[in-house]
Amino acid sequence: MGDSRPGEEPTMTELSVSVPDSLFGRLRKAPHEMAREMRIASAIHWYGQGLISMGRAAETAGMDRPEFLAELARRKVDVFVVDEEDLERELKVVR
Repeated sequence: MGDSRPGEEPTMTELSVSVPDSLFGRLRKAPHEMAREMRIASAIHWYGQGLISMGRAAETAGMDRPEFLAELARRKVDVFVVDEEDLERELKVVR
């Protein structure tokens, strides 16, 4: 995905991904639902790893920020990503 300016649609690159047929039954998703599910899952994963911002994660998932926050809550995923080093620095300041 390319960068976009506020108010502009982000540029997108289309990918083709092969998945085992057994995955559809396991996830209880139809093939047409998998692309969206994979976008959301990857956005949540990368956000949780601290690799992308919440805004970029929402964009990757094809949602706005409030929708992405609601999806995180629905999936019981922590909303705020805390870096351990940042937390240690903050705790040292408080002590």
